[in-house]
Amino acid sequence: MLAYIVRRLLLLIPMAAGMVIVTFGLLLLIPGDPASVLLGQEASPEAIQNLRNALGLNDPWYIRLGAYFAHLLQGDMGRSIFQNQAVSEIIAGRLGATVELAVVALILACLIGVTLGVIAATRQGSIIDTAAMVFAQLGVSMPVYWLGLLLMLLFAVTLGWLPSIGRGVPFPKAFLAAFSGRPGVLLDSFSHILLPAFALAANSAAIISRLVRTAMLEVLREDFVRTAYAKGLRRKRVIVRHALRNALLPVLSVIGLRFGALLGGAVLTESIFAWPGLGQLTITAISQRDLPLIQGIVLTFAIIFALVNLVVDLLYAVVDPRIRLG
Repeated sequence: MLAYIVRRLLLLIPMAAGMVIVTFGLLLLIPGDPASVLLGQEASPEAIQNLRNALGLNDPWYIRLGAYFAHLLQGDMGRSIFQNQAVSEIIAGRLGATVELAVVALILACLIGVTLGVIAATRQGSIIDTAAMVFAQLGVSMPVYWLGLLLMLLFAVTLGWLPSIGRGVPFPKAFLAAFSGRPGVLLDSFSHILLPAFALAANSAAIISRLVRTAMLEVLREDFVRTAYAKGLRRKRVIVRHALRNALLPVLSVIGLRFGALLGGAVLTESIFAWPGLGQLTITAISQRDLPLIQGIVLTFAIIFALVNLVVDLLYAVVDPRIRLG
């Protein structure tokens, strides 16, 4: 197991290098000049060229790429052109909010998706099954920005139950406050994250519910399930301990992939709900042509996605002891 983990971690190195090269090449194709954006439309051509020289933007692409790799080997992602601050510091200040939103959205997606999938499979052909599949179809079809606006209109504007924008106290601090006798802080954090997390989770919950339903229907027809019933085991135990455990194996891979989709979807969700994470930062960096910051954000997303998939692979061995990772 340890050797497998080490190999997967070592594979992060070429993967990260490939992401840097691809991102760097795509940024070269983006129209616009960071120096012109920074200085404004009234800047003279001489001033723009002087700033480009100072930022190294006039150097050949291979020199710039090599310099970026050299800085990465030293743990330096460069400096933001517009914020004049280390990219790693900027990302560190926003990463917690995005990971918090994505993790809560993934938990909601798994809870809703697995529950609906199991209920629909065990009640195949019923009204509940039909309602669950209608929800799945709506979740897959509805864009996250449209669902976010509808949720904001209903729960924030019309009913006034939940705040529409902003982030409460970060969850680690909110939990500490709750343990110290201030549960209102934790409730405030939940109230702020509930709408953006549900808007972000709806699509993944729909996909997971359909996959769980299909997998459960196949497992429920297997001989070992009929044998468990023949032994007199209760229906709940058979479904949870035998059928669901085997049905989750193909779903785990999708859950890992959905986490990457949640990170990407956070860009739109954070913009709608004014959530101060990497999503808003990404949009700002792209509009400003802040190349070092864009590269740093993409590299951070890629590493997080790879680590999540590593965790999913390790969970295979937990869910099914027959699987051994060596």
